Amino acid sequence: MTIGIRGALFDFVDDPWKHVGRERDAARFHADGLMVIEDGRIADFGAFDAVAPRHRALAVTHLADRLILPGFIDGHIHFPQTRVIGAFGEQLLSWLQVWVFPEELKYKDPAYAAEAATRFFDNLLAGGTTTCQAFTSSSPVSAEALFDEAGRRNMRLISGLTGIDRYVPDNYANTPDEFYRESKRLIGRYHKQGRSLYAITPRYALGASPELMAACQRLKQEHPDCWVNTHISETRDEVSAVAKENPDCGDYLAVYEKYGLVGPRFSGGHGIWLSDDEFARFARSGAAVVFCPCSNLFLGSGLFRIGRATDPRSRVRLAWGSDIGAGNRFSMLGALDEGYKIGMLNNATLADPAEAERNKISPWRGFWSITLGGAEALYLDDLIGNFQPGKEADFVALDWTAGPTSLAWRQSLVGRPETIEQAADLLFGVMMVGDDRAVDETWVMGRPLYRRVGASDGRRIS
Repeated sequence: MTIGIRGALFDFVDDPWKHVGRERDAARFHADGLMVIEDGRIADFGAFDAVAPRHRALAVTHLADRLILPGFIDGHIHFPQTRVIGAFGEQLLSWLQVWVFPEELKYKDPAYAAEAATRFFDNLLAGGTTTCQAFTSSSPVSAEALFDEAGRRNMRLISGLTGIDRYVPDNYANTPDEFYRESKRLIGRYHKQGRSLYAITPRYALGASPELMAACQRLKQEHPDCWVNTHISETRDEVSAVAKENPDCGDYLAVYEKYGLVGPRFSGGHGIWLSDDEFARFARSGAAVVFCPCSNLFLGSGLFRIGRATDPRSRVRLAWGSDIGAGNRFSMLGALDEGYKIGMLNNATLADPAEAERNKISPWRGFWSITLGGAEALYLDDLIGNFQPGKEADFVALDWTAGPTSLAWRQSLVGRPETIEQAADLLFGVMMVGDDRAVDETWVMGRPLYRRVGASDGRRIS
């Protein structure tokens, strides 16, 4: 099936941190654009007047008065924490014991896990997220429920069984042998089936025995095209505990390096307390850090050094994540809001003006980070991230006047965008003031999977 999507189309072709003072050069905008979608993939893209004559009999859906962007990418989220979002924080290690592990134990129940998977993807789509990299629990039931629901919706997912065998209730832990055996089975069942990709997932180094880490190493050696997803340097207490448990490793990253896990398609969530040397090794290896501003603030873990991660001398691949349920909202717009504030707080005491400039999250940097930037960090940019022909047609239509009254009033002063600068100004308002109400529609592989209740009245799709 071939369809056309007409409207104001905004995407990225480069990293705006590389274009200091001219960030707009990393983006492109068509005030009246046309995206042609054939069998779920983008077949043509550009200004309406240029593209339409090439497709005379095309059925066109006009998403008027909306900004259409590539679907958002959540690089770090916990599926089994869907029901504990907003639970009183504590700090990380105590929060896990009080709230998270008791909840995640319930995901051994197939019915409980299946219902949660439905709600999980409903919430992602309502926030404009079309791709996520997600943790499950220590039970393979949770991974199966997540992959199966993603497959039903044809959404792109990176996930895997989560391995942990230390500092966890006995009835939660999976043994290294169980983890290896079940991971092997799940890889065979789900990896590269439809839009699903498998991540070998040691939860974090503190919770993994040498035997469990060795099982991860064996899986990676046997399945080198799998991803690796974990946590790193989220809190000072965690970093200290990891150092005591691994005296032969010079720092937190060295634990993962010891087992051959660090490289392309490796993601370490948080990275707040990474040293400069660890950042440099991330950059050299091609591994990615995932910035999770909402949870970092909610748990009081610290302020991620955005300016250091984006230093051009050793630029780290950087995705952003909601980190549900320590993150307090599914919306990647919310992550941009909090990330902007973390950057500004970093600058309150920073002496280096170049690093201070890199800490600033402009609309160019922000929306690149949750679209093409996230895709590049996760090695998905050949598939998703912008509107380049050949890529999968995941996109979100934003209503720049929806949400708080203050947002509607502010954006009414701008009006319908005719230039790329006007579009970016509207996006900054959505990023700082908007919420899920700004997401009017979310499309996956050229199909609408979400429409805001009460939205699109009278809009005809032909």
